[in-house]
Amino acid sequence: MQRREFITTTAAASLAAGLGGAAAGQTAPSGSPRPTNGGPFTLDYAPHLGLFRHHAGDDAVAQIDFMAEAGFRSMEDNGMRGRSLEDQQRISEALQRNGMRLGVFVMNMDGAWRPSLTTGSADERARFVEHARESVEVAKRTNATWMTVVCGEVAEGVPMEEQTANVIEALKQASAVLEPHGLVMVCEPLNWRDHRGQFLRYTPQSIEIMRAVDSPSCRILQDLYHQQATEGNLIDHMNAAWDYIPYFQVGDNPGRREPGTGEINYANVFKHMHSRGYDGIVGMEHGKSMGGKEGEVALIEAYRSVDPS
Repeated sequence: MQRREFITTTAAASLAAGLGGAAAGQTAPSGSPRPTNGGPFTLDYAPHLGLFRHHAGDDAVAQIDFMAEAGFRSMEDNGMRGRSLEDQQRISEALQRNGMRLGVFVMNMDGAWRPSLTTGSADERARFVEHARESVEVAKRTNATWMTVVCGEVAEGVPMEEQTANVIEALKQASAVLEPHGLVMVCEPLNWRDHRGQFLRYTPQSIEIMRAVDSPSCRILQDLYHQQATEGNLIDHMNAAWDYIPYFQVGDNPGRREPGTGEINYANVFKHMHSRGYDGIVGMEHGKSMGGKEGEVALIEAYRSVDPS
C-alpha cells in the first residue's frame, strides 16, 4: 500500500463524517470481539485513524478514546494539514485528555501533489519552504513535533550529485523555519517496489544528507517496512543512523500489515530498540491482515506479542 493510499484512507475514514459521527448520533459498533486492556505498551506505538473503526465507529474522538483504552499512547495522522481548524482542535483535545501524543503528519503535500526537492526549481523550493511555515501553525494547534517529508522523484537528466545538493539546500531553508519552534521534519526513504523513482532510498544516503544539512530540525524517518524491502539489515542500519532517527514507522514485509504477517522479526527489532533506550514514537503505517472486529483484535494482539517486556 502506498503513502498516498494511506493518506486517502486515513482521511476518508474520518472526514467523510466530518469527524463528527458521534455528534450525528452514530455510535460505535457493539458486540464481541473486543480486546482486553493489557495496560500501556512498552514502546510507544501509534495507530492512524481508521484502524479501529469497527470497534469505535467513524468519529475520530471515539477512535482516539478506543486507542487509549487498548494501551496506545500516541496516534499519527498523515492528512492533518488538510483538516479543518475545528477538526484539528477536536483531535488535539482528545489526545490531551487521554495523555497521548500526536505523531507525524505529512508536511510537503497539497492533495495529490508535493513539491520535488531534487530538480533545483526555485518555485518548488519556495513552495516547500511555505509548506514548512504553514505546518508550524498546524503543529502549534495540535501539539505536534514531527512532520514527514518526501524528497521527490529522481530528476531526469540531472546528475545525482546536483540533485543531492538541491535536496540539501531545500532542507536547510525549511530547517531555518522550523528550528525556532523546536519542530522536526523527518525525511523518509522509500522503496522502489512501491514508490519507483524516488530519490531518497538508502540509510547511508540519508545519513550523508543529514550531516550536510546539520540541523536538529532535519532528521530521518526510518520506516522499517521500506528499509527491509530496500536494504535489509535493519538493526545494523538503525545503529549506523541512530543519532539521526527520532521516529520509526513499521509494517511487516511483504504485505505491509501488522507484525507477524511477514518476514521481519519484530520481537527482536523492538527488543533492540528498547535496549537502546528508544522512547520515541513507532508509527503503525500499515494495514490489517483481516477485516472487521476480528482483524482489529488480531492487530492489537500482534503488537502485544512483540512488545518488549
